Amino acid sequence: LGSAKLSRRSPRKETSETTYQMDPPKKASFNTRSIDDFLFNLMFLICIVALKEKVILGIDPGTNVMGYGLISCQGQKINLIQFGVIHLGKYPNHEIKLKKIYDRVSELIAEYLPDEVALEAPFYGKNVQSMLKLGRAQGVAMAAALNRDIPINEYAPKKVKQSVTGNGNASKEQVASMIQTLLRFDDAPKLLDATDALAVAICHHFSSKVGSAPAKGGNSWKAFISENPGRVKKS
Repeated sequence: LGSAKLSRRSPRKETSETTYQMDPPKKASFNTRSIDDFLFNLMFLICIVALKEKVILGIDPGTNVMGYGLISCQGQKINLIQFGVIHLGKYPNHEIKLKKIYDRVSELIAEYLPDEVALEAPFYGKNVQSMLKLGRAQGVAMAAALNRDIPINEYAPKKVKQSVTGNGNASKEQVASMIQTLLRFDDAPKLLDATDALAVAICHHFSSKVGSAPAKGGNSWKAFISENPGRVKKS
């Protein structure tokens, strides 16, 4: 995890000091044009910050397969960078799986330098052991991000589905279909864990304060498509 550096100051020693008395400052004079120029420059900088490209890494934690997806966002524009899965079932024990998750997430962060990380929160199930293992998988992915001081956000599975498809009970296939429409990619391998990870990243983008579509009532994806009609396939 990222560690905060604490500075320990030694007790201040008594020393002889030479002080100087400054003359009272002259009253500053401002003109209206200077203030207008300052406000214009300030608003210009705010617009630049608001439209700055942001890279989001979405993660769908898992102990057998973990999905990841990277998107770049600028205002309402969303572009696909990369997505894929980490196959963990071939490793003999849980500890090695956790190490592989940490190493791969760290590699993705080092390569693509995401500004933020979004994860799907584990859902509650009856199998306590499975829940513990899933929580650990999520924990090491979070640790990889925190080790680089990257902000992390968690979203419940229903929240992600609601934000992307308008239906909190949508299937993985429905989520994948909507992701394919939003990000405009064809003939992609059916990596449902990877498209789930992309959905988490898009959900985070919609939920952010700047440049987001409204996420209430399942209207986020509808608003996005209405503003981007060229991305909709008509059959």
